[in-house]
Amino acid sequence: MATTAAQVEAGGRTVRVSSPDRIIYEATDITPAITKLEVVEYVVAVGDGLMRALYERPTTLERWPKGVREGMTLSTRQDNHGDAFYQKRVPKGAPDYLETVRIHFPSGRRADEICPTEIAVAAWAAHMGTITFHPWPVRRSDVDRPDELRIDLDPQPGTDFHDAQRVARVAKELLEEIGMRGYVKTSGNRGVHVFVRIRPEWTFTDVRHAALAFGRELERRDDRVTTKWWKEERGEKIFVDFNQNARDRTIASAYSLRPKPGAPVSTPLTWDELFDLDEPRTLNLTTVPDLLAQRPDPWASIDDEAFGLETLLEWYARDEENGEGDMPYPPDYPKMPGEPKRVQPSKARADT
Repeated sequence: MATTAAQVEAGGRTVRVSSPDRIIYEATDITPAITKLEVVEYVVAVGDGLMRALYERPTTLERWPKGVREGMTLSTRQDNHGDAFYQKRVPKGAPDYLETVRIHFPSGRRADEICPTEIAVAAWAAHMGTITFHPWPVRRSDVDRPDELRIDLDPQPGTDFHDAQRVARVAKELLEEIGMRGYVKTSGNRGVHVFVRIRPEWTFTDVRHAALAFGRELERRDDRVTTKWWKEERGEKIFVDFNQNARDRTIASAYSLRPKPGAPVSTPLTWDELFDLDEPRTLNLTTVPDLLAQRPDPWASIDDEAFGLETLLEWYARDEENGEGDMPYPPDYPKMPGEPKRVQPSKARADT
């Protein structure tokens, strides 16, 4: 007979987990079937690292209440009939200890979004079917000034994790040249994420420009890197997704699970660990807690130092003078200042 509910201790609070035996991830060749209770217990087990990523940040929840299965889809603005969805506003029935922060979307609309301050909030969110946490790059003390630069190395068709690994090495060298320290993690799929703590002195637009300038410099150093926004222009390269630094764009947090077979984790690593990694699927719900227990969290010092964007913004200004200005925003954004035409090149040619 199935257990009707379970209880999990999370930071001094007891979190009730309904349907604890529900299978969230089916068994794979390297992982057993994983239940809802095990997902909640995983969130608590990585609590220190997860809260370092979420603490006092507006956080969107990616909820898969039916579990993760082949063929399931995530709802989008264009099609809201998926099996999973993004929760940007606080769900009904939230516990009274859950705190919020008001944010503004590019459309001008506002919302009160979850702002985690303790691990019980994340455990409750996991009980509600949250697989991935998507924190904004701001703290609630100033929701308009990011304190993170996020470099998303996204493999395009024809490339793989090892290509992203190679580009990450170039990114590390470039950051060190300009006096910045980057912290690296797997994406939980084929990509690599590099985060840099910055002083909260710049706007979202500034930070996005800094990411674009960084990506363009990577292009100059590695001919298999691209910052082309339109997929038809990218080719078999690693795309530096600068738009992940735009307002209301988020990246899976450190220690978040991803909705892929085998419960992979977006896992913080040392640079050497990243360069030695052969198969990112081995970093999953069943292995990451043990890894954390064996050595210190590589991101434990991420809040110790914050950097400036002066050099990257100088590069952006230089590129503008040389005819490389801004790039398109995502399609759901209103027309943004300085943005070029938001029309894919093949369609623009066909219309002329």
